Amino acid sequence: MMKYDLIVVGGGIVGIATAFRFQARHADFRILLLEKESAVARHQSGHNSGVIHAGVYYAPGSLKAQLCRKGAQMIKDFCRDNGIGFEECGKLIVATDEVERQRLQGLRERATANGIPFSEVSGEELKTREPLIRGVEALFFPESSIVDYAEVARHMAERFVAAGGEILLGARVDGIRETKDSVTVTTGGQTYQADRLIACAGAQSDRLARLAGLKTNFRIVPFRGEYYEVDPRLRPKINHLIYPVPDPDLPFLGIHLTHEVGNRLSVGPNAVLGLSREGLPRFSVNLKDCFDILTFGGFWRFLKGNLGSGLSELRNSLFTSVYLQACRKYMPSLERRDLGRRKAGVRAQVIMDDGSVMHDFLVMQTDRMVHICNAPSPAATSSLAIAEHILENYLKDQ
Repeated sequence: MMKYDLIVVGGGIVGIATAFRFQARHADFRILLLEKESAVARHQSGHNSGVIHAGVYYAPGSLKAQLCRKGAQMIKDFCRDNGIGFEECGKLIVATDEVERQRLQGLRERATANGIPFSEVSGEELKTREPLIRGVEALFFPESSIVDYAEVARHMAERFVAAGGEILLGARVDGIRETKDSVTVTTGGQTYQADRLIACAGAQSDRLARLAGLKTNFRIVPFRGEYYEVDPRLRPKINHLIYPVPDPDLPFLGIHLTHEVGNRLSVGPNAVLGLSREGLPRFSVNLKDCFDILTFGGFWRFLKGNLGSGLSELRNSLFTSVYLQACRKYMPSLERRDLGRRKAGVRAQVIMDDGSVMHDFLVMQTDRMVHICNAPSPAATSSLAIAEHILENYLKDQ
């Protein structure tokens, strides 16, 4: 049996960042990262909008707000130190009517409380900044940026291994047993033992927690975020990230225009119920995942309170014309021919037993284990800060 000081389960960006930062602090420790796929960052970490968020949406003083601000700077510093390109294109949150204009006030207050630089943009100035975008008013956040998080994760993994860490790919964990003195992990007939275990399992986090013997009052419910690639000829005509004013009655943010590295532009995502936790192709179905959803009372309670928005998102998914109308709310000139190939990511959303959506980080802890059960957006932005938070608050004696 191979023995380690720490085992990290999960090769997404949060798991890699945690292993990387722990190895940096403890160069003489043996640390093993287990990832069930054939490469790191194969799921949410490699299929997201690529935005380095400024943190405007998060409640002042919340863990999300604190870790996002700290993490954004840490990610940018990491990119500079490792020659990873990122673009500080800035974000415009655009109000398209009077109701949304009034909602901007709440964002102003949050941005001010969180110490996030921003500037006011009038309707006339918006026309100058973004001739193709329609709005009555906007807020501009200059720190918002874009990066390829899969590339960031790969560099972190390389740095981790170079410092003495080990990564085992194709290692699906099928057993976890905690004793007074250690944690034993089995995968594919192999057994590994460590003083501590940190699980950053993303879409499988609830299952891994239960596998380790923890009692959970939540379940992961997948939501597909579907994007369209926008005609490349429009990329030079959109100067910033274009985001909507969030509707407080809806569980997700809404469709936005996003610059991507490689001189690309996308529009999306919607948020339609997924039938597979890790299925990226359209109409992906996993029977085990479907069974988990349909037999979970919290899902039906969630659905009862969000049926209208759920049906709206489903229409967006099934009918491109409906999706296009949502985009035209702030970009009226967009045409069907401008929307190209579809791509998607899957958001691992924690739904509690009472049907409520867990929007903040959710951590479960035992004497020798830490399970990161919910790391929602902006988890990629916050990944290095999340790692520091875990090490400082859950592994104080290490």
